[in-house]
Amino acid sequence: MQTNIRESIDNLSAEAAVLVGVRLSTSKSDWLDPLGELRALAETAGARVVGELLQNLAKPRGKTYIGKGKVEELALMVKELGARIVIFDNELSPSQIQSLEEVTKCKVLDRSELILDIFANRATTREAQLQVEIAQLEYTAPRLRAMWSHLGQVTGGAPMGVGTRGPGEQQLEIDRRLVQARVGVLRRDLETILARKEREVLERRNEHFTAGIVGYTNAGKSTLFNRLTEGGAYVADRLFATLMTRVEAWNLGGGESLLVSDTVGFIRDLPHHLVASFRSTLADAVHAHVIFIVLDVSDRLAPAQLLTVREVLDDIGAKSQPRLLLLNKIDKIETLGYEAKQSLRTLEEWKALEPDSIAISSTLGTGLDELATWVRSHKGGSQVRHTLRVSLRDTRMIDAIERRTVVVAREYASDASGDYVEFSADLGQHVLDELIATGARFMIDGVEARGSTAGWGTTRRTPPHLRNV
Repeated sequence: MQTNIRESIDNLSAEAAVLVGVRLSTSKSDWLDPLGELRALAETAGARVVGELLQNLAKPRGKTYIGKGKVEELALMVKELGARIVIFDNELSPSQIQSLEEVTKCKVLDRSELILDIFANRATTREAQLQVEIAQLEYTAPRLRAMWSHLGQVTGGAPMGVGTRGPGEQQLEIDRRLVQARVGVLRRDLETILARKEREVLERRNEHFTAGIVGYTNAGKSTLFNRLTEGGAYVADRLFATLMTRVEAWNLGGGESLLVSDTVGFIRDLPHHLVASFRSTLADAVHAHVIFIVLDVSDRLAPAQLLTVREVLDDIGAKSQPRLLLLNKIDKIETLGYEAKQSLRTLEEWKALEPDSIAISSTLGTGLDELATWVRSHKGGSQVRHTLRVSLRDTRMIDAIERRTVVVAREYASDASGDYVEFSADLGQHVLDELIATGARFMIDGVEARGSTAGWGTTRRTPPHLRNV
């Protein structure tokens, strides 16, 4: 069964496309170039934009979304320009797509379906392919009735009442069952992959300090990832160049390192089916100790893009960890003309609004020393000296302490329970929590490491009378 039951989007390569946008009072699009992002999406999908149509409306028209006059203008434009596809920047209902296709005599897509197509073409891993297909099927399911355009022709009227259930209605029900069954199979396959992915992510978090790089699509996330690590992430000046998560180590120097993940980019009005399906892809960001939000400040839409990124982070549940805003592409600002610069917020304005942000250039490496300093401060937290006692048989815990704390002294001894090593080490609260989360048996300041670390915080020591080692 094909992923999209309505006529699937064939190869868009070389297809002439007309773009249509309706600017409503609630629109988040660029008022200077309202179809700019849709144009980039269409070109990313391989289409060739030959015409654009724009209309300002207080609210969409019911049957065709745009007004009657604009529909006629669109049909004429399609015919004169030889367009084979019309792409709307707005989300259309199945009946609106059907009505527009009847008038224009060509394929009509909305923004959501275009984004789904791009993801489908870029999905290379089994996990990504499953997620995209689920999203496409969930997008398709409510549109099945409109896809069966001959349904209303049964007995000369709408398929309602006794005696009107013809072969079209039967096929519709069959298709619905097929979609539901296929989604069920895909979800079971995906859940198996996700369970393994979740274990891997949590294991990485327990063993390492982790940072997730997120941001609007084409903000420079992969360039930053490659600058910090030796990850070799694919970099291209186009939307959604990265669809799979990559995780690599960033060496901070002095024996310190952390794991950094590069994730799929966000975009405004990202189809909710896609957000839901790609939650696992963003799992590294959800569970990261800190999140780097990369923002292209050379783009005049940067304020709206930052709002979108924060909304998506909240939506996927990445709310508890610190977020650091990285004002990227500061080198690109200098190459812009006077008028282009006037449409941007200055770095001074950004710093006034986001005082904790760091200005960087992923391409040149500017500001990355400041970023490393910030990471060290959060990686260690407020350091407190603790005494950690571990059995010599527990080599894994000994290795974790050696790697993740600043060991001041070691003392080897034995008692009735066996041989052990006692560390005097400086560590922060989050490292303490994660050592305990491993489930290993060891002593912290004479107290067995079990349960919560409440009371062992970074601002006070364990009371002296509890230290019995």
